[in-house]
Amino acid sequence: MSDVKSDFLRSYFQSYRDLAFDEAVWPQIAEFAALAVGVRESGGKLMFAGNGASASLAEHGAVDFTKQGKVRAVTFHDPNLMTCFANDFGYDHWVAKALEHYGDDGDAVVLISVSGRSPSVVNAAKYAGERGMKVVGFTGRDASNPLAELCDINFHVASDAYNVVECIHGIWVTATIDYVIGSAVYETRATEL
Repeated sequence: MSDVKSDFLRSYFQSYRDLAFDEAVWPQIAEFAALAVGVRESGGKLMFAGNGASASLAEHGAVDFTKQGKVRAVTFHDPNLMTCFANDFGYDHWVAKALEHYGDDGDAVVLISVSGRSPSVVNAAKYAGERGMKVVGFTGRDASNPLAELCDINFHVASDAYNVVECIHGIWVTATIDYVIGSAVYETRATEL
């Protein structure tokens, strides 16, 4: 491997070490976990949304919070729902309309956007705030972004590198799930049916 490629990878992985594992994020993880447990105890749910790869992370988070963390969680990334709501209300408002139709008192919203500027996600945060729902945001790039300003808890990755930001968001979401569980090692399959 050439020195140039080695230098790239050394710098690349150092950015993960510097950004993902800073102890400054630990209180946010604890706060998000406490919110999730509170939602579970009140019979509410977490509602996740994002666009593109952030939608994939939203689905991952919703499944693991539900199955592993015993915190009921949902996403709205079904193509029929998305295209129906986007067609009828405009793409910039489809997530807010999904929250309006599916949200209940005591629910919380988790919104993921690397830029923090995606209109569909920002409008959802505005709606959730007006409705009195707690909002957890995962953002990157510029720290002063519209989504961050609308969140009760904001996880920000100070990087312009989309893949780095998205992967660190994934680390923080799954760290929160494991924090709720109280362990990083557990059985994921039923031992008896």
